[in-house]
Parts: sequence; structure tokens; C-alpha cells
Amino acid sequence: MKGLVVKNTGSWYTVKTDDGRLIDSKIKGNFRLKGIRSTNPVAVGDRVDIVTNPEGTAFITTIDDRRNYIIRKSPNLSKQSHIIAANVDMAFLVVTVNKPQTSTTFIDRFLASAEAYRIPVVLVFNKSDILTDDELRYQELMMTLYDNIGYECRAVSAATGSGIDGLRDLLKDKITVLSGNSGVGKSTLINSILPGVNLRTSEISDAHNTGMHTTTFSEMLELPGGGYIVDTPGIKGFGTFDIEPEELTSYFKEIFHFSHDCRFSDCTHRHEPGCAVLRAVEEHYISESRYQSYLSMLDDKDEKKYREAF
Repeated sequence: MKGLVVKNTGSWYTVKTDDGRLIDSKIKGNFRLKGIRSTNPVAVGDRVDIVTNPEGTAFITTIDDRRNYIIRKSPNLSKQSHIIAANVDMAFLVVTVNKPQTSTTFIDRFLASAEAYRIPVVLVFNKSDILTDDELRYQELMMTLYDNIGYECRAVSAATGSGIDGLRDLLKDKITVLSGNSGVGKSTLINSILPGVNLRTSEISDAHNTGMHTTTFSEMLELPGGGYIVDTPGIKGFGTFDIEPEELTSYFKEIFHFSHDCRFSDCTHRHEPGCAVLRAVEEHYISESRYQSYLSMLDDKDEKKYREAF
């Protein structure tokens, strides 16, 4: 029997069968995906085969080939990955310039990982209603930076509903994974997009200006006009996985653009003579923050980095 994995609670998966039933399922035996060392071998968005049993539950026996997935380094098991979602059309990365502040390093790491798996990203700047004038100007600068690179940016307020209709238009008939740091308002955003879902939300920790986890599992939420939102737990850091240093340049759009003019074809854009990327950074065609994110990711082979929050 075929179905779609719509919820992952750790040891159990909810599978929506092709005839519309929801069946609690487990992985059969020591089933593991070939070639991926993952903390969650089955992910939300996977198409699977299941075999039901007399108790009304089922075993997942096989998983269909994925057309893509978005993956991150497991924060506790540095040699393993964690698959956030599979078979998605788009990702919304929810960011905030305050309460909490999303770092550009986190944004750039997410964008590079999405580029690696060919997943389009929209940057959703939430909590625009609570920003000071200075914070609004900073948000505009960030949106301009990423817009110039080629990423669509939307300023919204999940609390007031401002900009939400525009997001609904983007979501229609697509499977969209919603990700971001803890506390950026993902649950409030989903409640605004899908009234009646009533996802649990929490306040920001005043002491540290950080968010507290409210979503502890991944779940696909069906949109009334067609499509799904994949709600995911908030994450603090985004360690990339299986991206080789020589590939990294192509996952930073503007760095890749200038790299064609480097003197050496194997230029790492760190110190080589005749490096067009370094010249572009000096001349402000490439932002310093993006370049520093690139350098940080070049160092990702250092396993100790994954025990630190970015």
C-alpha cells in the first residue's frame, strides 16, 4: 500500500494512504536508506510502501526515490545528518532582525544547503510590526542584500496579518517547508495562514533574546486551496552536510558569478593571486557577511564546529 509520510514524532510516522486514511507506522526491522547516514531515515514528505497489521498500525517497508530533500548536520551526532523534509517544491526561511535576531551566517548556510539540493527559497522577514525605525532600516538593508543576489524576500507580521495573503498565493499547490530559528514565529505564521490549526506558540526568553521550542516534530499541514506546509522544529544552528569545498562556490550565487574571472580554476577565494572574488569583496560587489559565511563553510570539515551554535 502506498502513502505519504505527513508526520514524524521520532519513533512513529503518520502515513496518509492514497485512499485518504491516516495510519501510524513504524520502520520495519533495521531498515535504513542506502548512502545516507541519517538520524531519521524516513522523513516527512517521503512516499513509502506500508504493510498494515491486525492492530491497525503498519510497517514502512520501502521508500521511493526522492527528487530532493533538505538536510542539515545533526547537532549531537556530528557524523550523521538530519533530513528536515523530502520532496519539497520550495522553502520559506522565516527570519527576524530582533526577538530573536537571525544571524546572516545561519541564513547563508540554509541558502547554500537549499541551493545544493535545488530547492528555491523565499526569505520571510517576520515581526515587522514590532521593529524600531533603526531595525526597520536594517531589515530593508538585509532584504536588499538578498534580493540583489536573487532571493525573493517578503516582510510580514504574523501577529497582525500584514503580508500573509501574499504568502498564501506563493504556497498554493506547492509543498513548502517552513524553517527558521526557534522563536521567529513559525507557529504564529502558520496559525495566521491556516486559521483553526491553533499550533502552540511561546514567548521569547527576555534574558537571552532567544526562542523556545514549541514544535517538537515535523508535520505536513494541508492547505485548503491545494498544497502543504511542512512545519519543522526550530533550529539554532545549521551545519551543512556532504558539501565538498570545491562545490561550495556554486552554492553562493554571487561568488560563483565572479569566480569565472579568477586566474586559477581551482581558486579557493582565500588568498590566491588574481582572485576575482577577493577583488569583488574589496569593491563591495560581494558583501563581507556573505564572504565570511562562505569561509565559515569552507572550514566545515572541522568536526568540533558542530558542537557549537552558529
